[in-house]
Amino acid sequence: MTAIVSVKPIVLPAPGRGQDLHVRVTAPVTGGNNLPIILFSHGFGSSLDGYGPLTDHWAAQGFAVLQPTYLDSRTIGLAADDPRTPRIWRHRIEDAKRTLDHLDVFEAAVPGRFDRTTIAAAGHSFGGQTTGALLGLRVFGEDFRDERVRTGILLATAGRGGDDLTPYAAEHFPYLNPDFSHLTAPALVVAGDKDQSFLTTRGPDWSADPYTLSPGPKSLLTLYGAEHSLGGIPGYEARETTDENPAHVDLLQRLTTAYLRGEVLPDPGHLGRLESK
Repeated sequence: MTAIVSVKPIVLPAPGRGQDLHVRVTAPVTGGNNLPIILFSHGFGSSLDGYGPLTDHWAAQGFAVLQPTYLDSRTIGLAADDPRTPRIWRHRIEDAKRTLDHLDVFEAAVPGRFDRTTIAAAGHSFGGQTTGALLGLRVFGEDFRDERVRTGILLATAGRGGDDLTPYAAEHFPYLNPDFSHLTAPALVVAGDKDQSFLTTRGPDWSADPYTLSPGPKSLLTLYGAEHSLGGIPGYEARETTDENPAHVDLLQRLTTAYLRGEVLPDPGHLGRLESK
């Protein structure tokens, strides 16, 4: 495997955020003149140190991967009564765009040159909604589409809101009412068929909503037996997941890399089902 290098934290000033934004950049040590860019958004509570099984793999395959730490991270410890908490979803989108505004800073920190015409976004769980917003998903009717982002990957992302939310989710997470009808950018949606969320009254098919309720072009990978961590993508340690499955992680590495390269997606075989529209 190609050796990679990570630089962290790269600190970006963020007026109005309450504190600076910390970002990690990972790239192959061999560099290159046209490194495609992946902006990765972590799930609730994680940080720029998470998701190595995916981000390290992508970097080894020739991508420059950017990982901001959002305000909901456990490393920040934002209090529940902090005035920023109700807007945490919006701060995430602003931070994602702020990261893309400073590509020169990240490019100077690692070998090689970035290809600014080839930018993808990917995210897991809450990070999937952040990623979706950059691709056209609307929250409270607002359009956050970022035309710099050409394609995306939504991993175990929340589905439709309204009556599909549990009373707890409706009370505490009112922003979980996404409108997928404007999510027109190409995207790969990944769902686990055992991912039963406490946020919804529905079953695991809830996390397939970003595929079923959005226009094409989209692809959906359903992983058989996978729960919310999709086999262990949040980290290398087994304790990071309840459904540790190296085969699922290996499939995600290969299939997401192929998707980001614009290649024909590999057959998941007995591990899952792939469909497109």
